[in-house]
Amino acid sequence: MFNAVIDAPFGKVGIRTGGATVREIVYLPETAANYAPDCALAARTAAQIVRYFEDASAGFDLPLAALGTPFQRRVWHGICAIGPGAVLTYGELGRRIGSESARAVGQACGSNPFPLVIPCHRVVSASGIGGFAHHGGDGFFRNVKRWLLAHEGTSIR
Repeated sequence: MFNAVIDAPFGKVGIRTGGATVREIVYLPETAANYAPDCALAARTAAQIVRYFEDASAGFDLPLAALGTPFQRRVWHGICAIGPGAVLTYGELGRRIGSESARAVGQACGSNPFPLVIPCHRVVSASGIGGFAHHGGDGFFRNVKRWLLAHEGTSIR
């Protein structure tokens, strides 16, 4: 169950909170039912996401749950240093954080529970757009990634 489901230009976004933290942000298809925020943190998260959809340079200031392995958190921290309109390849991000494995970086990107807030869409394959949210191939998730990159002024096919 989500604490909120809001409209997005590519479908919907589901928000889960727990206690005083955001626990998960999920991309959902257009067919998902909207759900008004049921707590102050869900409303705050929804408002910041809407602000990002209006202005790609808008930042986020949300309490995120301490999830993930130490390596995943290192990757996610590295992702946060990539500004709107910029991209890094999985390998480039890996080198920045001291990892030799582009594949491990890609897996950590796919496991990111806070997309948009931790903008994993800014990490791409050396040969193109790459996967998204553990989904390869064309389809809903890759189209979300394309929309987010285009929204930020970057076009990668």
